[in-house]
Amino acid sequence: MKIRVDQLSQQLENKLAPVYLISGDEPLQVMEAADQVRAKSRALGFSERTVLDVDKDFDWNTLTAESNSLSLFAEQRILELRIPTGKPGKQGGAALVEYSQRPAEDTVLIIVAGKLDKASTNTKWFKAVDALGVTLQCWPIDSYALPGWIEKRCIQKGLHPDKEAVRLLVEKVEGNLLAAAQEIEKLRLLVDTDKLDAQQVAKAVVDSSRFNIYDLSDAALSGNISKTSHIINGLQAEGVEIVLALWAMSREIRTLYAVTENSQQSLDSALAKAGVWNNRLPVMKKALSRHNLQSVQQMLTMCAKTDRMIKGVELGEAWDQLYQLCLLLAGYKFQQK
Repeated sequence: MKIRVDQLSQQLENKLAPVYLISGDEPLQVMEAADQVRAKSRALGFSERTVLDVDKDFDWNTLTAESNSLSLFAEQRILELRIPTGKPGKQGGAALVEYSQRPAEDTVLIIVAGKLDKASTNTKWFKAVDALGVTLQCWPIDSYALPGWIEKRCIQKGLHPDKEAVRLLVEKVEGNLLAAAQEIEKLRLLVDTDKLDAQQVAKAVVDSSRFNIYDLSDAALSGNISKTSHIINGLQAEGVEIVLALWAMSREIRTLYAVTENSQQSLDSALAKAGVWNNRLPVMKKALSRHNLQSVQQMLTMCAKTDRMIKGVELGEAWDQLYQLCLLLAGYKFQQK
């Protein structure tokens, strides 16, 4: 059953489905939708949770084995399957069809996937999951709808912003919902009243951490190697979550990849198709002047490696790997060993 993100709460109130497929390239909405399903499942006694991360080396027999195994600690459990690419492949598709035909008892399967294209939603595995449970796709908020989204989010957090405060937040976050959510949370802690104006927003920005993840991505895209090095060292020293820093860098690199893949088009057309905002065009063009498809693919590989280090499934220091990634994006030429 296909539903919208704003329909999820009502669906969960009515009935907990045996499987949920949550997909999209808007990380905040995907994360919060998955959190809603987990919270409802736990409230109903699904206390054990097993997470399976799908990469190119993933053995899909693991899903079958997990679905057939009995829980050692709880009668009901959550089985979470993460597919960042949104493409399980032939073997994965077959495994998902098989699971949908014989779902595990006393189990809620949560599939968290990247953006699904139209072809993916016409596959047998998607249709099988949709027939068994709930599928929802998280779409980016359009620029015209972003002010309303920010205002509603503020109100949910107990803040009542005026129009200028909303406008300033819209300009600051540049369409990034995760950044918007973080700014609103910060304001909720810093502002003494429930009334929010632009001056309070501006003051909170000034009073925030000396370094932020968006300064890092801007410096790297602009090719400022020394500033990039300075900011990432500052982020690490201030205890910023490396997951957020990696997310910001990965987002920009995926955009570069989308543009370089469409190199047969004019640069402006490729940038527009990739959804680059006008105020981001200068730094994006600087980065594109230094990189080609091969170097961008190399950086995507480094993003994946850093993610594995953060999760502890690959040896290495994640901050060091992220440092190299940022310098590479900024144009630093590493010597070949």
